[in-house]
Amino acid sequence: MPTVSVKWQKELFPAVEIDTTQPPIVFKSQLYTLTGVPPERQKIMVKGGLLKDDADWSTLGVKDGQKLMMMGTADEIVKAPEKGPVFMEDLPEEEQVVAVGHSAGLYNLGNTCYLNSTLQCLHLVPELKSALLSYTNSGRSNELDQYSHLLTVATRDLFSELDRSIRPVAPLQFLTVLRKKFPQFAQQQNGTYMQQDAEECWTQLIYALSQSLRSSESSEVPAAVKTLFGIDLVSRVHCAESGEESLETESIYALKCHISQDVNHLHEGLKHGLKSELEKVSPSLGRSAIYTKESRISELPRYLTVQFVRFFWKRESNQKAKILRKVDYPLELDVYEFCSEELRQKLQAPRQMLRDIENAKLGLKTQDKSNASKANECNMPQPEGSVGNQGEPSSNSHDKANSSDGKTQLTGIYDLVAVLTHKGRSADSGHYVAWVKQESGKWIQYDDNNPILQREEDITKLSGGGDWHMAYICMYKARVV
Repeated sequence: MPTVSVKWQKELFPAVEIDTTQPPIVFKSQLYTLTGVPPERQKIMVKGGLLKDDADWSTLGVKDGQKLMMMGTADEIVKAPEKGPVFMEDLPEEEQVVAVGHSAGLYNLGNTCYLNSTLQCLHLVPELKSALLSYTNSGRSNELDQYSHLLTVATRDLFSELDRSIRPVAPLQFLTVLRKKFPQFAQQQNGTYMQQDAEECWTQLIYALSQSLRSSESSEVPAAVKTLFGIDLVSRVHCAESGEESLETESIYALKCHISQDVNHLHEGLKHGLKSELEKVSPSLGRSAIYTKESRISELPRYLTVQFVRFFWKRESNQKAKILRKVDYPLELDVYEFCSEELRQKLQAPRQMLRDIENAKLGLKTQDKSNASKANECNMPQPEGSVGNQGEPSSNSHDKANSSDGKTQLTGIYDLVAVLTHKGRSADSGHYVAWVKQESGKWIQYDDNNPILQREEDITKLSGGGDWHMAYICMYKARVV
């Protein structure tokens, strides 16, 4: 890796290392941390021209000790909305982010929008950040592989940097470890890193964190990821031909919304996703037979993830194709219908309490006056609020969430807090963006390093039907009492 000196205005940076295996945008991100000049404003002279974000280092002939010239203006000091001449950079770091009103954006390091959008959605979960903060560098257990440990540390450090920074952050360390842990994200085509599937990135990251946070002896929340995102299913597997029937259980981290010609709404797609057919050997028939599998939710998470199954493999073109069909989704999702009978019984009392609390707020009569007095115990969604307000996830089983002695009880009703969208016709191309609800109730669109304020009524318009951004993953937060 060549080490160069960079001249900018009156300053000289004598030893800046260039990782020639990474695109030039990574080098520009390094210079940004040194100079405060955003990559899009940097003009760097190399080989008689300007350095482009996606240039091939091997054709530029940059040598060790070479002197490069950079032009561009640094970010101006932003004044905080306070009385008197108080500047943003004079505030403590934690107050800077509060003054901005949202956390920082993430630089695209070369087709990494799939990664940036995933991280921005997961970053809104305060309980996850709390579990990560309790994970120490030496917290790796013997069962955990090195890269799962390093990925957890990189996630923890990146989330902390996002919370502190008012400037965009380059997720270089995280990206490096992710590609070593999951080599598919290091695929290249013609010397540049390929676009990857955001859902695969989301799934792999959640899986790695579930392993490390569960295995870590230092973690105060051993089952953090399972409690926060895990969905337990109980399935009835039935063969009409033989009459055989069995019950199966499994844990997953997302519900699938299957899209077909008769699916117009998320609710219909989820119903399709919980029913399937499979072919397997029937012991009584002694041959293969068709079984129907009908699943119900037996345990609910704090944060419910829903994936719209928009991509499929098109054999004739030998590539991933996309279903563009419009599928509406609500700001409030009730999954009571999809729950097992046992779980429905557990949910009934908290649901009635929630109805009474909401009726009391509207001045309506409640079924039980004692429930109305508990109005201040009802936690409405606070996507980036304090962990204490939302109830620490129990380190025991899911059942604790709905136990009478627990702090909070789940109701089966969820509020939308994040949408990850895809724009384009194929999973191997296009662009991913995150739309995240803030503690203030405002929505921010994180388009890589560019956070943009959005109106809530525009969030549900990301339902597809054309070439605009359309929902690929939705994350809902449990409404609890």
